[in-house]
Amino acid sequence: MTYDVVVVGGGHAGCEAAAAAANMGEKTLLVTMDMNKIAQMSCNPAVGGIAKGQIVREIDALGGLMGIVTDESAIQFRLLNRSKGPAMWSPRSQCDREKFIMNWRRKLESIENLEIWQDSAVEIILKEENGKKKARGIKTKMGVEIEAKSVILTCGTFLDGLMHIGKIQMKGGRVSEPASYGLTEQLKEEGFSVGRMKTGTPVRLDGKTIDFKKMKRQTAEDMKTEETSGVERKGNDYFEDTDWHRFSYLPTNGRKLKQRSCWITYTNERTHEILREGLPDSPLYNGQIKSIGPRYCPSIETKIVTFADKDKHQLFVEPESEEGEEYYLNGFSSSLPMEVQFEALHSIEGLENVVAYRPGYAIEYDYFDPTQLEHTLETKKIENLFFAGQINGTTGYEEAAGQGLLAGINAALKAKGKEKKFTLGRDESYIGVLIDDLVTKGVDEPYRMFTSRAEYRILLRQDDADMRLTEKSHEIGLADDERFALMKRKKENRDKLLKYMSETTLHKEEANEVLKKINKETAGVKEGVKIIDLLKRPEVNLKKLTELLPELNEIIHSFEDRNEEIAEAAEILVKYEGYIKREKALAEKENRLDNIKIKGKIDYKNIKSLSTEARQKLEKINPETIGQASRIPGVSPADISILIILAGR
Repeated sequence: MTYDVVVVGGGHAGCEAAAAAANMGEKTLLVTMDMNKIAQMSCNPAVGGIAKGQIVREIDALGGLMGIVTDESAIQFRLLNRSKGPAMWSPRSQCDREKFIMNWRRKLESIENLEIWQDSAVEIILKEENGKKKARGIKTKMGVEIEAKSVILTCGTFLDGLMHIGKIQMKGGRVSEPASYGLTEQLKEEGFSVGRMKTGTPVRLDGKTIDFKKMKRQTAEDMKTEETSGVERKGNDYFEDTDWHRFSYLPTNGRKLKQRSCWITYTNERTHEILREGLPDSPLYNGQIKSIGPRYCPSIETKIVTFADKDKHQLFVEPESEEGEEYYLNGFSSSLPMEVQFEALHSIEGLENVVAYRPGYAIEYDYFDPTQLEHTLETKKIENLFFAGQINGTTGYEEAAGQGLLAGINAALKAKGKEKKFTLGRDESYIGVLIDDLVTKGVDEPYRMFTSRAEYRILLRQDDADMRLTEKSHEIGLADDERFALMKRKKENRDKLLKYMSETTLHKEEANEVLKKINKETAGVKEGVKIIDLLKRPEVNLKKLTELLPELNEIIHSFEDRNEEIAEAAEILVKYEGYIKREKALAEKENRLDNIKIKGKIDYKNIKSLSTEARQKLEKINPETIGQASRIPGVSPADISILIILAGR
């Protein structure tokens, strides 16, 4: 079996990697243990959220598939943080878990250059060429040798995976699925630094046994909740969602599935008492688990220890499918003994008589220090070998998918024999921030993306990922002509709208009449004013202006089925023009350091003017540019000044 690219692992990273490589014309093989678990949502049945939603929009803008599949599988959509500025707006979809898998598999099976093989990789085929080791394929558990020009490992939690439920330990990558062995041992021998991390997942509940009358109902994107005391769930579970926002920039005919409610309840003092009594048997606190878990997604037992002053914690009861009865208890991740988990559940309002499908559990798995990677996600030690996803110490479907997409692109370019590398800057995308953080700073806990990690988040909004990235992807052959044409048409229409508003003047009387209808308290204008200047006022928005100015309304509604998207994009540019210009200027200033290449040009260990820590860190990471060097922890501004002088020489 011979291919251009072979991808090991059929999770979110593997699916995006395989699709990207194949769609770029390379003969690609996806190797997965179970074809019925492709893109399995192992934990929360949702995509997106704070900063994660922006990553999915970027994946879609680049020509990836996660956004499309999510839209097809969505049973609830929200745009989070609408009360804040647009830099913070973050799409999130609750998904039908089974349909998500089915839709992903259907997409993969329809790609011309992509094949799928159900098996487990146990060894990477390595060959020494010109004094450097190169990956040339894999060997599988079934004894199959698969040759390839590029190899991508996206092993998720399967490398030496070990699950914990109280004192019970089970080997596996997920519940009822075997772990993967062989690759860690081989890569250790090749000199790779390996560590262990931990993640967890909550109990799954039978909806027939939940008393929803005691909970708060949560429906669409505004995150408002309502009391449902005395109201039966059936008949009040589904709702109509008319919001136009989606993950994909491609045209759509609306939500494909029925929209379902989530529900909110809380732990209480009795719950906490039960959990505290169970702590001696908690793998997290009795020394059984020795690895580090995600700080930003703590288990319920960690919450009661870390936040001992809190008398309650919010829990979300989330449906797993369009019509099924399985519910995910978000906020109740645990590895406590199952009898402790169930007793604690029965103390929670609405869950007094709940029946579980299975308990929550923790899982430990191997990961590789991501500072051993280039920005292309190719390993520094072995050429043609790429890592993506949790193998790099990240957590989350979206972070994994973003890495998978970039690894797939670069593996395809490598297989084509091209010198070109595809990377994204910190001012271009959250994916760029994610990868730069990983390869420059490394990880000491499972990495999760937040808007606060991005210096230029007003430039990295969810509304304009297509404007930032689609052309770059089209140039390398991933984003197709249709997607590129859609982006160009959107830009032309947006600019047409901006031009009209900047050139059209309202007479003083007309402007005052408009302002009076919007807000009677608004101070009047004393002369003619451009529409765009009216829009800059905090009390004025484009929707209100459209209702009051027929010609403006006509222009916006001439933009076919994307008029709302175009109007929103134009309004953001008007309202936040000053902030956007300032951040662009800051980014351009910082990017000057990223244009000074230093890799392979400086012998750090012999530069005595550098601090000892800087010499050690620079030698280990061997940064591409001075910009990257400046972001390495332990490298001071004084050290950077020395590097600039040396680069000048």
